[in-house]
Amino acid sequence: MRSSPLVVLSCVIVGCSTSPTLPKNASNEVTPKETLPSEPKPKTKAETSTDDTTEATTLELPTECADGSSDPCVMPESYVKRLCAEAYPELALYLFAKDSPWTRIYVSARKVEPFNGHGGPSSDKDLEFDEELLVLRTRDPNLGGMSVSGVGKSYDVLRWDGTCATLQAGEVRLHQPPQPKHAVVEWRHLDIEVRNALREDDKIKALAEKRRRECKGVTMGVVSAQCEKADTALKSRVVQVIRGGFQIPKPTTLP
Repeated sequence: MRSSPLVVLSCVIVGCSTSPTLPKNASNEVTPKETLPSEPKPKTKAETSTDDTTEATTLELPTECADGSSDPCVMPESYVKRLCAEAYPELALYLFAKDSPWTRIYVSARKVEPFNGHGGPSSDKDLEFDEELLVLRTRDPNLGGMSVSGVGKSYDVLRWDGTCATLQAGEVRLHQPPQPKHAVVEWRHLDIEVRNALREDDKIKALAEKRRRECKGVTMGVVSAQCEKADTALKSRVVQVIRGGFQIPKPTTLP
């Protein structure tokens, strides 16, 4: 039979071909086009600088007086808030170093109940007359322009045990006493790295061994008089060597 000219012409125009046979296991569904994950947009110089500043603010210890003022030499307010939110016994030893720039003040009242104005932990021991403290921040009363008798400046301070306290200006003085006192530095609360560093002092090494021998692993509750005596001597020696210039490594736990 002769092909119709119309059919031949249609094949030329639109093409006449059979549909390809799909593999037996192939799906008739159309697979969406896969796209490579887009690369993150590079940060601008300003964004990178902000990130670096935030990390430094979070991790780095302040080493200079805030706002360039040394009267008194205090720390940035943001750092003080983080520092006083917890207790940092190792950091206290680091900050009380002999050559640290922070202003020292001393308790002038007979006893002061510990109060942490930032809401963090407080010591269970009162601040005693002549106790040495580091000034962290000064607080000026916000009285809205009014003058109120008996309301004045106060100080956020750091104690030797790593806790913060807030004292009124009338409860402290700048004059250093002949033998400053200190909050109790609990040896068992210090990180092992700091204790090992302190053992480089021969006397601390001997006292730590004596404490271990006398206390037999018991440091709370009822202990022997020999244990208590060894423990007290060790605590006092730690403060003595730090005041004398012994420098512990920078603590790993920071605000």
